Amino acid sequence: MNDIRLTQLSHGGGCGCKIAPAMLADMLKTLPQTALFPDLLVGTETADDAAVYRLNDEQALIATTDFFMPIVDDPFDFGRIAATNAISDIYAMGGKPILALAIVGMPVGTLPLEAIQKIMEGGASVCAKAGIPLAGGHSIDAPEPIYGLVALGLVHPDRVKRNSSARDGDVLILGKPLGVGILGTAMKKGVLDAEGYRQLIDTTTQLNTVGAELAALDGVHALTDVTGFGLLGHLLELCRGANLGAAIEAGKLPLLPAAEGFARQGIGPGAIGRNLASFGEAVCFDAGVEEWQRRIMADAQTSGGLLASVSPECAEEVLALFRAQGFAAASVIGQMQTGAPVIRVEP
Repeated sequence: MNDIRLTQLSHGGGCGCKIAPAMLADMLKTLPQTALFPDLLVGTETADDAAVYRLNDEQALIATTDFFMPIVDDPFDFGRIAATNAISDIYAMGGKPILALAIVGMPVGTLPLEAIQKIMEGGASVCAKAGIPLAGGHSIDAPEPIYGLVALGLVHPDRVKRNSSARDGDVLILGKPLGVGILGTAMKKGVLDAEGYRQLIDTTTQLNTVGAELAALDGVHALTDVTGFGLLGHLLELCRGANLGAAIEAGKLPLLPAAEGFARQGIGPGAIGRNLASFGEAVCFDAGVEEWQRRIMADAQTSGGLLASVSPECAEEVLALFRAQGFAAASVIGQMQTGAPVIRVEP
């Protein structure tokens, strides 16, 4: 099993496997609208993190699914990362997870049984950490290894945190540092050292549990998690949902320490280029923003941090909540602004 490199069995890894935002929008535009279902509080309209369905006056059900191919070679770590990433969507809606089901696709003729078991054990360990059962799932024989979860959660209908309710003047706070896709690519190339790998695993297996606490704050207006479309792609979803612009400062972005050097060398997943091409004129870079900074803002994050749009008066309380739960890198990175849904990136 130790001779098997999971990342060599797939053409992509982690949330870098996601279809580019512009192509995904084209794929979805012919689907029927969901307005006929009055209890569906969140559907597909604003590309939010999960669906939310009102059960009664006190409870709404959050439902999401997320799966991908390996971003690391260690089977147990791959399972942990995939499960953490899937459960994050529940926290991004302001809810608490209650149940998960496994999605398993494995090349059973290529990958040893022991490796498949370790992947599933890794996912189960994260579910246990989140306090929920891994209650079943579905498996297929697939040409590339795929693992993820269907995750279900609960939230009070009045505390749902959408990605479309940001307000003019809101402060933008990012909970985790950027650079996951870049470190994953460096690992695949064999140039990531043990410390860089530790940083990669630590951030991608950290559950975004703070989302449930943020839901209780009236000053938290919008919430999402940063994954395959990169920081800029998911911030654009906030902008378009609220019909507002945003300004961020590249110099204030929290970064994984090992990622900057690789970013300067141009190392990173192919998703970076796809994401940048999808943004078009919706992202305006100041001339002082360096090329490596532009790339790291479009880097596909796997199990990335929460991005919160909060009132300025609430910003310190939100930062304190993040840091109390172990998100030491949480930082104010910019502000929502009146105007067209365009992001201005300053040095």
